[in-house]
Amino acid sequence: MEAAARRRQHPGAAGGAGAQPGASFLQARHSSVKADEAAGTAPFHFDLWFYFTLQNWVLDFGRPIAMLVFPLEWFPLNKPSVGDYFHMAYNIITPFLLLKLIERSPRTLPRSMIYVSIITFVMGASIHLVGDSVNHRLLFSGYQHHLSVRENPIIKNLKPETLIDSFELLYYYDEYLGHSMWYIPFFLILFIYFSGCFTPTKAESSAPGVALLLVMPSGLYYWYLVTEGQIFLLFIFTFFAMLALVLHQKRKRLFLDSNGLFLFYSFALTLLLVALWVAWLWNDPVLRKKYPGVIYVPEPWAFYTLHVSSRH
Repeated sequence: MEAAARRRQHPGAAGGAGAQPGASFLQARHSSVKADEAAGTAPFHFDLWFYFTLQNWVLDFGRPIAMLVFPLEWFPLNKPSVGDYFHMAYNIITPFLLLKLIERSPRTLPRSMIYVSIITFVMGASIHLVGDSVNHRLLFSGYQHHLSVRENPIIKNLKPETLIDSFELLYYYDEYLGHSMWYIPFFLILFIYFSGCFTPTKAESSAPGVALLLVMPSGLYYWYLVTEGQIFLLFIFTFFAMLALVLHQKRKRLFLDSNGLFLFYSFALTLLLVALWVAWLWNDPVLRKKYPGVIYVPEPWAFYTLHVSSRH
């Protein structure tokens, strides 16, 4: 009875021998997960990168083109255009693909930061949807993208003049607030994902052929994103942060895996294309007037309205 009383007073004493194996198992399992995370390398996500590149070209780059191609009778000016529906699909599919990329990362990434970034991304892209919709519909009324809002022929003579302030507010939501809330979290998520794309095995630091095939359309799309979105500073900061991370990890004998190499090569190609674009239009007097700052990166649609559509 005394022994039974002692067992009641110290219930862990009888099960101590049985509890130790369980604790040891959990500790060993936790250690094995950490070891796998440290040594794990994800295969190249061809399906996600292909869908990501395809929807970027179709739903983002193709938006204004589809709006100009489809007959105006199908999408009246007082209703959403086909490009707006493209934008709505983009706002749903892109965050989904970004989350799937994060899920496949072999490293444990900061989930809270990812979720906040995704929420901000969707809000910024939705703000941009409204502003961009109105701005592109103004093209049918003679709006010229290579001119500022107040210099546009259809805007500068509006009465009362406070209406011009309203259009400038719309432009601010489209080109500044919407772009900032859209692109900053977008590049932040890509960088966070990139930070997990390292492997301790040098042999695994190579890009398969399908990855190299996707680099060209991916890099070309990011060129469009950087120039049309006017986010060169954000892009160059992200690229050099990626480069600094690569050099830092190299000191630890860690190398980029196939997914990291794909992202890095795409951004490097984008930087080259932006440099060639700026060099080509360096002496354009009209575009120089619209982009008077130190950083001169003309928008493709401004070039289109100035040198292409004006000839037809």
